[in-house]
Amino acid sequence: MRLLRLLLASVTLMAASAGVFAAEPKNGIDYITLDTPRVDAGKKIEVVEFFSYSCPHCNALEPLMAQWVKQQGDKVAFRRVHMMFGGPKDPQAFAYATLEAMGKLDVVHDKIFHAIHAERVRLNKDEAVTDFVAKNGIDKAKYQEMFSSFGVQTKIKRNAQLAASYKIDSAPSIVIDGRFVTSPSLAGRPGQPEQQSQQATIAVMDALVAKAQKEKGIAPAKAAK
Repeated sequence: MRLLRLLLASVTLMAASAGVFAAEPKNGIDYITLDTPRVDAGKKIEVVEFFSYSCPHCNALEPLMAQWVKQQGDKVAFRRVHMMFGGPKDPQAFAYATLEAMGKLDVVHDKIFHAIHAERVRLNKDEAVTDFVAKNGIDKAKYQEMFSSFGVQTKIKRNAQLAASYKIDSAPSIVIDGRFVTSPSLAGRPGQPEQQSQQATIAVMDALVAKAQKEKGIAPAKAAK
């Protein structure tokens, strides 16, 4: 199933780069520029996706996003931040931060999306998420220990502060180079099928990464094949 999703995502990405979004993205329409940017002076362009496991639009975008990140190679430094839509103790946000700290996202990240959106599993309580990850290859005792750790608690607070500083209140939203924000709701058009909005988002992201590289004088890095 994952292989099929990645293959479909790859085809969609090629369609996007072939001209699904041919016009130059416009500031204030296809993306917005933050008034108070947080620009990283590193050699890679930072890309942050704000998402939620329970968000159907995030689930739909996920295979495209995963393939896009893979194709960027050394161009970008990519990371995800789980939004706190469930409040300060959002169980899914804590689960993502815990799995990230354990280095185990690759084991269950896609499975969580699939369980929620395809199997209709209710993972809206800490106990339910803990049982789910334990059944899917994560050491339960180590997970619970990391879940309650100072490091995860700190990460959760910093993620919430980051979302607030970027004025992110919906998902999926993508911040590029700490100053450009885009999303399917921005890059897409009213009445447009969701898949086309996703393709437009990917194309806008490509353009913004290139723009950031040019403005910072960074030579384009080689993309992965």
